[in-house]
Amino acid sequence: MIQRIQSVYMFAALIASGVLPFVFPLWVTKSGMEYYFMLNLAFVVLFSFSTTLCIISIFTYKKRQKQFVMNRLNILLNLILLGLFIYQSLNLSGETDPEKVVSEKGIGMFLPIISIVFLSLANRAVKKDEDLVKSVDRLR
Repeated sequence: MIQRIQSVYMFAALIASGVLPFVFPLWVTKSGMEYYFMLNLAFVVLFSFSTTLCIISIFTYKKRQKQFVMNRLNILLNLILLGLFIYQSLNLSGETDPEKVVSEKGIGMFLPIISIVFLSLANRAVKKDEDLVKSVDRLR
């Protein structure tokens, strides 16, 4: 049952929270240094919990209710992560200094949004499967 569509969505969320943070920087400092998630312990912990929940959720395909709850918990973790990113981006100035060096927000800050979208789609598919199983049980 790993080939179900919700497993594909959860795998995409796993890629967004487990692989892409290593590729895309969160932001670029004024000195030109790229800031990755590994430089902040809170980001590392939240990304690793999100990745772990995705992996566990993919392999608990026989327990749809548990999978649904884990996906919701993962969405909550990603919302907390997104809140931390928003807080950090509000603290980044984005202003130019006298040397015309600009601090830029990176695409890595949008990874929790991508993960939330895929997890919501997975939850919708899990709910649809659960409703289908309940309707078949009613016919027996």
